[in-house]
Amino acid sequence: MAGIDAFIDRLDPDMCVVTATANGERAGCLVGFASQCSIRPVRFVVWLSKVNHTYRVAQDAPFLAVHLLTPGQRELAELFGGRTGDTTDKFQHVGVREEHGGALVLEDAAAWFVGAVVLRADGGDHVGFVLEPVAGGGREQADDGPLLRLDDARTIAPGHPVE
Repeated sequence: MAGIDAFIDRLDPDMCVVTATANGERAGCLVGFASQCSIRPVRFVVWLSKVNHTYRVAQDAPFLAVHLLTPGQRELAELFGGRTGDTTDKFQHVGVREEHGGALVLEDAAAWFVGAVVLRADGGDHVGFVLEPVAGGGREQADDGPLLRLDDARTIAPGHPVE
């Protein structure tokens, strides 16, 4: 459908890093498909590619952590978006701490939350993980500036191209 391209090409969503831990594995990836999806109760959905290592770990994870980055954190975005967890332990290169339910939180994130997975929905080549926030935080400074957006990350070659 050619008309949808004109619509999608105008979108510039916030990017986030999603981390998952399950069965002794840890994973994380850069995500462009994410949004609040309910007001009462508060719910947020992140969409993970089925070819991604993070998706495979998240299938068994009871909690996921979602992190917002700023444009100044491009190196962090490149690590989580341009490398695959199949061959790289991304967490060796960043500061992390465990939060609620063992979820891994990136210490340098501008803001973050941990969400309990309440639903997994197959959307095609991605699966939506609907999250109920259970913990959150961020930097003390409110002047971090704008968030990292799709236009800021377009040149990051994905660690796992879409099939």
